[in-house]
Amino acid sequence: MRAIDVRDLMGNPGAGKTVAVDEPVPGLHLGLADVPEDTPVKGELRLEGLTEGILVSGVIAGHMRLSCARCLKEFDRDFDVEVSELFAAGPDPEGDEYALEPEGSLDPEQMVRDAVLLTMPFSPLCQPNCLGLCERCGGDRNLGECTCPERPADHRWAALEGLMD
Repeated sequence: MRAIDVRDLMGNPGAGKTVAVDEPVPGLHLGLADVPEDTPVKGELRLEGLTEGILVSGVIAGHMRLSCARCLKEFDRDFDVEVSELFAAGPDPEGDEYALEPEGSLDPEQMVRDAVLLTMPFSPLCQPNCLGLCERCGGDRNLGECTCPERPADHRWAALEGLMD
């Protein structure tokens, strides 16, 4: 993402401006979720000057590609995420502020990356009642009943069959 010039807001509490973002952000992927490299993340960010730095707030939106954790079917989902973060000159290493660039600009890419990655599901489902894949043949159980033959019972477990009666 391109850097945003904020020299007019620095040291000027109460001053503000709105900036539109519409660019791809590389590296937005988890195991089963991904924002394709060529897909832009869009939004309007409100930048406000504070005595501590620059407050960046707004909503960012985009499109992610997911793989179902049960049946592995790929599907798409839109996302929108509200952000509100402080950018400060010389932020505390233990704090949660983002750094302002020394030349008077801020780069929202890391903030956008953090916000989007936090919204990505670790275990996405194509539908809440997804039946997943057959553990024997790998067929998609959402498409119908599995035709795998029943496995014969393992006689070594026969002594445990009456335990739960």
